Amino acid sequence: MSSEAQSLNAAGEPAATYERVGHVATITYNRPEAMNAVNGAMREALDEAWTLFREDEDAWVGIVTGSGRAFCAGADLRDGKGSTGTWPGSFWEWPTITTFESGMEVWKPTIAAVNGPCIGYGLTAVLACDFVLASDRATFAYPEVTIGVATIVGALRLPKHVAMPDALELLLTGDPIDAAHAKEIGLAWRVHDHDELLDEARRLADRLCQGAPLAVRATNEMAHRGTDLPWADAVRMGEAMRRVVGQSEDSAEGGRAWAEKRDPEWKGR
Repeated sequence: MSSEAQSLNAAGEPAATYERVGHVATITYNRPEAMNAVNGAMREALDEAWTLFREDEDAWVGIVTGSGRAFCAGADLRDGKGSTGTWPGSFWEWPTITTFESGMEVWKPTIAAVNGPCIGYGLTAVLACDFVLASDRATFAYPEVTIGVATIVGALRLPKHVAMPDALELLLTGDPIDAAHAKEIGLAWRVHDHDELLDEARRLADRLCQGAPLAVRATNEMAHRGTDLPWADAVRMGEAMRRVVGQSEDSAEGGRAWAEKRDPEWKGR
C-alpha cells in the first residue's frame, strides 16, 4: 500500500509522504529544496500523515525520516505562516497537541531515522519517537533562542531523554551537536553508517512487529504514562489495560500458537 498526504511542496509533490509496506509505515518530510523546513503546506501534510498512521489499522510501526540531505531544518523562517497549524478560536486556546511534535497520542511504536540536520520542530518530533536511530551525518540543535524565540515543547520533552545540563546546553546555547555526542548523552539510541540507516530502521520495525500489536501498544503506553503517575494509579491503569488486551482475538491466538508450538498470526484485533 502507498498513499500520500495531499499538501504540496514547491515542486508540486506531497510535502510529506505516507507509505506502508506490510505493517510498517514510513512518514517522510519532503521539502528537500528547503532542507525539509516546516511551512504551512508541510504542517498540513504532516498532520494528515500522522493521523493516517494512527488510524490505519494495518500500520503497526512507524518510521519518520527526511528526504534529501536533511531530516528537518525546523520552522521555515522565510515561509512560516501556518507552520504550527491553523485553527479558529482565540490565541490562548490553540490546540497545538493536534501535531505529533506537540503531543498527538500515538502509542504504536515509532522510530526516528535521523538522516541529517535535525533542528527545532524536527528535533521535537524526534523526541516524540520511541527509538532514535541517527546517521553518522546527523546533527541536532535547538537554535531558537539565538533568534529571540523561546523553545517550549522541546524544553518539556528534552529533559526526559537526557540529563538536565545536557538538555539546557542544547536549549540555551543553540549550538548543534553531532551524532556521536547525541549518542553519548542518550539523545540518539544508536548511530549507523548513513547508507545503512533506513535498512537498520526497517529491521528494527520488523522486530517490533513480532509482538501482538494491541499488546505492544498497551505496553508502550504504560511505559510512557506510568512514569508520570503515582505507583498505585499506574498499576491499576496497567491492570485494566492488560484485561482489555486479554479479551482480544490476538490474545487468544497467542495462547493457541504457544500450545501448538507455532508462530502466531496476529490480526491487530
